[in-house]
Amino acid sequence: MKKNITALTLLLFFTSYQSQTKIDNLNFENNENNLPKSWSVIDAPKSSVSIDDKEKYEGKYSVLAQASEKPGMVGLMRILPENYAGKKITISGYIKTEDVADGFAGFWMRIDPKIGFDNMQKKEIKGTTPWTRYETTLDLSPENTKKIFIGTLLTGKGKAWFDDIKITIDGKDIQDAAVFQKKLFNADLDKEFDNGSKISSIDVSKKNLYNLKNLGLIWGYLKYYHPNVAEGKYNWDYELFRILPKISGASAQQRDKVLTEWIKGLGAFQTEKIPVNSKNVKISPDLNWITGSGFSKELSDLLLKLKDAKRPKVNYYLDFFDGIGNPDFEHEKPYENNLYPDAGFRLLSLYKYWNIIQYCFPYKNLIQEDWKGVLTEFIPKFTKAGNETEYTLSALEIIARIHDTHANVWGNNKALEKYFGARYSPVKLVFAENKAVVNGFYNDQLGAETGLQTGDVITEVNGKPVDQIIKDLLKLTPASNYPTQLRDIAKKLLKSNAETVTVKISRNGKSENKTIKTYEFKDLDPKKERREFFKLLDDETGYFYMGSSDSKKLPEIYEQMKSTKGIVIDLRSYPPDFVVFSMGKLLKKNSTDFVKFTQTSNQMPGLFTFTPSLDVDGNGADYYKGKIAILINETTQSSAEYHTMAFRTAPTAKVFGSTTAGADGNVSRILLPGNISTMISGIGIYYPDGKETQRIGIVPDVEIKPTVEGIRNNKDEVLDKALEWIKS
Repeated sequence: MKKNITALTLLLFFTSYQSQTKIDNLNFENNENNLPKSWSVIDAPKSSVSIDDKEKYEGKYSVLAQASEKPGMVGLMRILPENYAGKKITISGYIKTEDVADGFAGFWMRIDPKIGFDNMQKKEIKGTTPWTRYETTLDLSPENTKKIFIGTLLTGKGKAWFDDIKITIDGKDIQDAAVFQKKLFNADLDKEFDNGSKISSIDVSKKNLYNLKNLGLIWGYLKYYHPNVAEGKYNWDYELFRILPKISGASAQQRDKVLTEWIKGLGAFQTEKIPVNSKNVKISPDLNWITGSGFSKELSDLLLKLKDAKRPKVNYYLDFFDGIGNPDFEHEKPYENNLYPDAGFRLLSLYKYWNIIQYCFPYKNLIQEDWKGVLTEFIPKFTKAGNETEYTLSALEIIARIHDTHANVWGNNKALEKYFGARYSPVKLVFAENKAVVNGFYNDQLGAETGLQTGDVITEVNGKPVDQIIKDLLKLTPASNYPTQLRDIAKKLLKSNAETVTVKISRNGKSENKTIKTYEFKDLDPKKERREFFKLLDDETGYFYMGSSDSKKLPEIYEQMKSTKGIVIDLRSYPPDFVVFSMGKLLKKNSTDFVKFTQTSNQMPGLFTFTPSLDVDGNGADYYKGKIAILINETTQSSAEYHTMAFRTAPTAKVFGSTTAGADGNVSRILLPGNISTMISGIGIYYPDGKETQRIGIVPDVEIKPTVEGIRNNKDEVLDKALEWIKS
């Protein structure tokens, strides 16, 4: 939804420009853990991008990108800190390539929402080339711009080096360019608590805990339901710090009087009856607490009146992305300058997150516990957190309670890295038959030094049984279901801050103890594997590895696969290219519905209604006639689950494997005080009949799971079962 705020009288209009935030490290001279600071790796393992001190155009370092398992997108990304006044923005820099094939290298820029994009594909930077300067330019539209992204990119095979990036606005270096200042809300001008909430401690006694719970309920309800708050007339974060001391320790009667006067002071509002088609409703707003909390009649009546308030289409605190409809929390500030916020900001963090889930999470109904009870439980955890680690762990724990594999903690992750272990073992682990099993090595040489073998079962780590470790980590492992929690726990089992870990293993019925070295990530140097999007397993069977999906190759591939007896579509990976419709069309004759969505809006936050079903076209008489085996497991997540839903509508398709990650729908990013970054699945994804996919995941037609014996013998039992069916 595009923001239309010109009619709001509360806005202050500025044509002057503010000083801007410095954009550092465009030449990659500042790095940490073999990666450039201020940059993020995109769509590839971190090991696909690294600092290089041997090949560089200038200075001490360049950035090297190498083809990986996901060659569709290997590179770096960063968001520019400002929106700039001007007509054109140019990115330039130097690129060197080595044996780049089946793709290209380039710098890229994107201006959101849907204003401009270029990745230098037309320049055809490929093959082996010396250091050469390249540039690309986009038209600016500062009045409509939300974010500007820049980055480096390599697709296909080979290597590419990048160095000495420069960005200019209308020919002027970006550091000297004018920053465009959009219309400012009153909420933007309130700076009173920029340096702290002035609340150093919070009373969480039984009496006051009830006040704090009710304040959290009302504060969040007003944030999304009161028109004057929605219009940005108040810095709602800072209003919390003003009202909190007034209700601390108050009796119920005193509290209700204070809250009533507070709400009246926010200004008058109009009401309207909001029509709701009950047939399309999936989730209704949870507002029964208004009449069930024992509030005074005056306070309850005032809160109930707000249900029918005439709200603006655009809420300062809640917008929605164009064309998709998942929430956009653009104005949620991370307060990144203090990784351990004071007590007031820690309570604010809890209230923010809890209310986002209350009103914006499409799968709130699947939390399967009283969400209001969770608020009460976590108030002491957040307010009593004694340091950065405890605070971050409290955030991670409540995030885990929504059971969404898209959710986790990023941003303020130094504390978590130290808590879970900053050093890595070279051993790959998976869970099979509920056992932690060695499934290979990230580095064969370092793996051989461990003395472990594929198929070994890890039973203890540093003297602690694996079952107990799992039990301890479950509450700190956000995921939609248990198999996916085990998937993520497997990655943590052998992490440590020490240089070694001691493990007890079971091999052929005998127990052994091993001491395994750990490494910094840059020293681990994981081996890289490139897999083709499509290959023939034999004359009758084709195989798609969807972790290398490439829509451009489909016409050529289709000519190869048409004569096969069957194909395997392996979705135990993440598709880098979105081929739901272009590939799905080839698999069947007629168009079929495969999905429908739920969304909320600012008209009534927390009300999620169904959209019409979406279909995948058919290919008419020229559709694929053979059998289609789709492979899934707990690594099949989000887009991979969405692809599975579309492909399995083909009449000859059958799904093999085990339950998927159970997290589908475009993600929405959330920023919390202390620079904690997390996400939620932002829209609801359902089968056309309304059947759930979240948490349940994609349920296979034929359930087959890896076994310890199969792993030990390097068998892919899921693939074997699918091939058996195709050839039967």
